[in-house]
Amino acid sequence: MSISLKTVQNKPEPVAYSEAALRNNAIVMEYCRTSMAALSGSTAGVLGLTGLNGFAFYMFSVIILWAMFLVKAGPNWKKYYVSRQSLLTNGFLGALFTYVLFWTFIYGMVHVY
Repeated sequence: MSISLKTVQNKPEPVAYSEAALRNNAIVMEYCRTSMAALSGSTAGVLGLTGLNGFAFYMFSVIILWAMFLVKAGPNWKKYYVSRQSLLTNGFLGALFTYVLFWTFIYGMVHVY
């Protein structure tokens, strides 16, 4: 008589996130992203960037901020954020509007007047 044992497959356990902590992280990220957009838009205006060079500078700034978030979180970033992609894409357009506002205002103040 042979007894066959069924093994339980290793299923990943569900991960529980604190809603308050996720909300706080999102607020801090939005504040950093808005501040970065204003600062980099002002920098682009002072440097006199126009056209696609200005938008390339915005992309560069967004990627640098994303890298700084990941470095700050360390190797266990899943402890603080749901996904790395959301760090890059959330608030992208809102910050772009802030960037363009500061970019055109400072460009006009420095190079036009």
